[in-house]
Amino acid sequence: MKQLTTFIRKEFLHVFRDRKTLLMLFGLPIAQIILFGFALSNEVKDSRIVVADYSRDVITARIINKIQASNYFDIEESLQSATQLNARFKRGDIKMAVIFPNNFSKDLIRTNKATIQVIADASDPNLATTVTNYVSRIIGDFNSELNRTAPQFMQITPEIQMLYNPELRGAPNFVPGVMALVLMLVCTMMTSVAIVKEKELGTMEVLLVSPFKPISIIISKLTPYLIISVMNLFIILILSSLFLDLQVKGSLALLVFGSTLFILTSLSIGLLISITAKTQQAAMGTSLMGMMLPTMLLTGFLFPIENMPLALQLLANIVPSRWYFIIIKKVMLKGLGITAVWRELLILSVMCVSLFILSLRRFKIRLQ
Repeated sequence: MKQLTTFIRKEFLHVFRDRKTLLMLFGLPIAQIILFGFALSNEVKDSRIVVADYSRDVITARIINKIQASNYFDIEESLQSATQLNARFKRGDIKMAVIFPNNFSKDLIRTNKATIQVIADASDPNLATTVTNYVSRIIGDFNSELNRTAPQFMQITPEIQMLYNPELRGAPNFVPGVMALVLMLVCTMMTSVAIVKEKELGTMEVLLVSPFKPISIIISKLTPYLIISVMNLFIILILSSLFLDLQVKGSLALLVFGSTLFILTSLSIGLLISITAKTQQAAMGTSLMGMMLPTMLLTGFLFPIENMPLALQLLANIVPSRWYFIIIKKVMLKGLGITAVWRELLILSVMCVSLFILSLRRFKIRLQ
């Protein structure tokens, strides 16, 4: 028993001296509980919506106040034209619009029924269904309150319209998320072993004593994966068009340009991991765990980023797939042009250049 106790004590010392093991044992479970139990939620709160009240009467004011009083919506402004409404939806500034027609109260009193138009952005069908259910519930509660004092039964009905995805198919939200996930993982994981593999095989010395410059070595490592990733992009687009009936509504050239920029950014991340890591296993593990979870959780296609705590929202801004996800939705689903995605393209460009320069500076021309 004394020998057994000694060996057990030795193993405990090994565990507590290894910071990486401690991080896996304690840090990962704590992070997962905080993320999945507190930060990541399918519940929608403070969704940005606009209201167009063409009737401007007492009843519409009561309904608007009831919507504003809930925790589900944040009414930004009142619009007076359909052109403004379409522009806001295309830019992705709002999730829903509530429109009260002219003579709303007069129609309700005269015919005992009236209709409210509810328009939602269904490029994310789950989010659109949730917010329209919320507003329908609020209108239903108002109907109950109204009929408690009304001399006759009155009925206000929401007329729901879904933009960009009227059938509420999952593919318009699923495909952009999968594209971001697949391209990020393939590019990062494959590139992450490019440099470290040469170190383990002992061929890095040959490359370093050759007349090639470090930048030539790096570019030669990235080029095959760039070409293969672009081929994967076209395969995904073709499969989406043939089997999911999801065509590119906007410019194909703009989508390919944005995708290529995202691929280069992902390759730069993988290259930086490969230069830093000491073994192929460490490089693969870092790229898999370090990129898969942020891409799945902080991109926006599984959980609304707007509902996350401020710290996670700020963290999501440094995840390249978040900006690429926005580009795909605007170009592929909404048919928008470069004026709508120039900011996202600029952010990806800055990330790509910064990561590539950092990788080049950390590339050591001598082995230690």
